[in-house]
Amino acid sequence: MAAGKSSVAQALAERFPTSVHVRGDTFRRFVVNGYVAMTPDASPQALEHLRLRYRLAAAAADAYVEAGFVTVLQDVVLGPELPAFVAMLRTRPLALVVLAPSAEAVARRESERPKTAYTAFTPHDMDAGMRASTERLGLWLDTSELTVTETVDGILGNIDESIVR
Repeated sequence: MAAGKSSVAQALAERFPTSVHVRGDTFRRFVVNGYVAMTPDASPQALEHLRLRYRLAAAAADAYVEAGFVTVLQDVVLGPELPAFVAMLRTRPLALVVLAPSAEAVARRESERPKTAYTAFTPHDMDAGMRASTERLGLWLDTSELTVTETVDGILGNIDESIVR
């Protein structure tokens, strides 16, 4: 959250003539009543809802790829959920990019934007958890001091490093 996912994913998709930007969080927003959000001590139902969101986003992304679109799928996927999420995707080759700005950069960005993403977690909690529990798959980019354009250039310039299968 506040790492630049939406902006970077949109700008990346815009670099291709036939492209789609799938926002994983959209699937959470489809739920009218009964959604259980993630918290530091997530309940089994919260994890079930999160994994449903991931399955739906992966299926949508794969369907767009099958239809001939370059597809950029954007979501927050951390810890042991990341390898499981990668396994859900049928698309080959599959590129994975983790935006990894410093906790200080994320806190600064969060304070500068009109919406508030951090309620149950702090930027420092999320960053520490991500770095301690998330397998280093794909391309990890420290985007603390990068603009959106510089980040997209970094992704495209290091695409071979991002391929996970």
